Amino acid sequence: MNLPAPAPRLLPFAVVVLLSGQAAAQTGAQPAAAAQGPVELQAREIRGRPDIDAVAEGEVRLQRGPLSLQTDWLSYEQARDLAVARGNVRLSNPGGRYRGTELQLQLGRWEGFFLQPIYEFDRLQAGGRAQRIDFIDNQRSVAHQAWYTSCPRDDGDQPAWVLQTDRVQLDFEANEGIAEGAVLRFMNVPILALPTLSFPLGEGRKSGWLPPTVDFDTRSGLSVAVPYYWNIAPNRDATITPKVITRRGPGVVGEFRYLEPGYSGRVEADVLPADRVADRSRWALWAEHDGRLPLDGRWHLDALRVSDDAWWKDFPRDSRSLNARLLPLRLEAERDLSWRGGSGLGYARLLRWQVLQGSDLPVIAPYQRAPQLGVQLGGEFTGGLRYSVQTEANRFVLPDRDGSAAEPNGWRGHVLGTLSRPWRQPGAWVVPRLTVNAATYALDQALADGRKRASRVIPSFSVEGGLEYERETTLFGRALRQTLEPRALYVNTPWRDQTGLPNFDSAGKDFNFNSIFSDNAFSGIDRVSDSHQLTAGVTTRLIDPASGAEAGRLGVVQRYLLRDQRITPEGVPFTRSFSDIFLLGGASLGRGLSVDATLQYSPDVQRTVRTIASARWTPGEFRTLSTTYRLSRGLTEQLEVGWQWPIWKSAQAASAGGAPARGGSQACSGTWYTVGRVNYSLKDSRVTDSILGFEYDAGCWILRAVAERMSTGRSEATTHVLLQLELVGLSRLGSNPLRVLKDNIPGYRLLREERGETIPAPPRYD
Repeated sequence: MNLPAPAPRLLPFAVVVLLSGQAAAQTGAQPAAAAQGPVELQAREIRGRPDIDAVAEGEVRLQRGPLSLQTDWLSYEQARDLAVARGNVRLSNPGGRYRGTELQLQLGRWEGFFLQPIYEFDRLQAGGRAQRIDFIDNQRSVAHQAWYTSCPRDDGDQPAWVLQTDRVQLDFEANEGIAEGAVLRFMNVPILALPTLSFPLGEGRKSGWLPPTVDFDTRSGLSVAVPYYWNIAPNRDATITPKVITRRGPGVVGEFRYLEPGYSGRVEADVLPADRVADRSRWALWAEHDGRLPLDGRWHLDALRVSDDAWWKDFPRDSRSLNARLLPLRLEAERDLSWRGGSGLGYARLLRWQVLQGSDLPVIAPYQRAPQLGVQLGGEFTGGLRYSVQTEANRFVLPDRDGSAAEPNGWRGHVLGTLSRPWRQPGAWVVPRLTVNAATYALDQALADGRKRASRVIPSFSVEGGLEYERETTLFGRALRQTLEPRALYVNTPWRDQTGLPNFDSAGKDFNFNSIFSDNAFSGIDRVSDSHQLTAGVTTRLIDPASGAEAGRLGVVQRYLLRDQRITPEGVPFTRSFSDIFLLGGASLGRGLSVDATLQYSPDVQRTVRTIASARWTPGEFRTLSTTYRLSRGLTEQLEVGWQWPIWKSAQAASAGGAPARGGSQACSGTWYTVGRVNYSLKDSRVTDSILGFEYDAGCWILRAVAERMSTGRSEATTHVLLQLELVGLSRLGSNPLRVLKDNIPGYRLLREERGETIPAPPRYD
């Protein structure tokens, strides 16, 4: 049982393994397999003694299994299985192609040497040369004065980047390589040098220092971190990262991972012993654990805590929570349940929150659950009748408040049961459903009417159905399949007085094209909207019958109230007969252009009250432009623009049609790209969040510089600068902006994604 190798930082083994003249470039770091099978020899002239030896001259070609050897002159001794080649020696196998002046190799034992070898590896589109490679056997080899690069190597110029080593020893049996005098040069400037480094010969893990990472942001200044990886055991490891932040002082980050037969997890701590800006010690702790329990049970822990309210502002990129200001502590135990005709889940949970304030935008703390005990059951009776039952007992607490009639602490028990009978036929379906929501409360504080105990039971009946039609059609000369999908939902829920009852976990659902087909306007258990209503809508789609891709869609839906709705998320009775109308549309217009829009139209005010409209244009690789407009009338109005686009190409890149050349004898071409996303508030007339960056693709290396501005308040923002140098075929150095770009720019693509290849994960080294 082994932990996976941590995220790659550097790829020194890609150089030295490839230098060994073995097939590691294709299969990973594996020892060379001895050449087996008969020897086939072709040449202009062959002299020799049968079953003893042979000498070949002129266009000599030796073939043995996947090994191919071409040269001007060759001698072969059958007794020793020894091949000696001189002149223009060319060796190829599944790992790559090699050229040199002289080769002496015992084919079966893989013992000998190669003088002045030059190597090319098609998979990595990289290579280099060495002064000499000594093959001790198929498990061990030594390379002298070796270097490696993916930049042009045949034009006589110094490569833009090169990794040089004085001597490399490889021992596949011990799974270890040792490089002496390793220097990484970029633009002929040494940027990384180590007198000795050792590394595993594969995707395994090995203790050692990793290359430093450098970050900069406007709140903390420059941060330099140097990680040390500790391979404790195959199932345990740790990473210890000392760091120095110019404005705040020294710190350390530690991560410990473990993987045992009955449990697994990780613990991470970030400590600043003396933050000079805050004038105190600061820390963050994150833990995750999964374990087994008796009787096929399991338990899980997810905990995140920080030392103070300002942590999310000062270190916004360190957040591990979906909401940077709501930090969870979850502890749960579960067991699956099953019986004939059904299945379920029994669970006990604990949920607490750390709420980070200290901002002009305060956060309303949610209730903590300590504990939450429940059972979920579901199944089907004979005849197609389906049921589901959820029952829970929860203790709700607001620890930062004393408790009041408006915000009491206490217990709630509830049962949520559903009984349904779906009927489905080709082109039609209908599902009648009966639901019961029952809850009882035992509170620490009295309600407004003086009660500490209360209960209620609310039934609901609904029928939902739809039709599905299809036809073949042609639009603008394009053969398409058109669907027509009408859908209707009838709901009847009686009014029950819920005034004064506590509200522990209910909130109004976002009213949109999907939630309008819901029998309750609230999420959670504590609030159930009364309703006597009919929701009807229709959607039509255009589908490419060959690919199944959606070429367009259009939908409309509206709700009709048969009586007034008294319990609403807004707290005001809804007395209109008709709800707002929702319109949904989208289309792929060809040439990489697509549009989508959702509108909420109010018949009362005769205008849209909410709009989301977006368009994206992707005319080619690494070219994307998107824009999104969001309007919630009276609340927000925002415009977002994102892009990835080339802004300058060298002559070589233009002649290559935009595809950058890489490696071999081709010249590295250069292309500048701009990337970014800007979110502008039209209501506040300000930029709320933005990302702006540039990428320079030189073919064999890529430079990325990205600045990210994140709002931390109405008048506060933090700017984070990320700089990365990617040496194609080797590794990426510096702070990593790729996750920021992929998460925030619709349609963003890595500049090497089109290769369709995955370079083996690099090991740790020291």
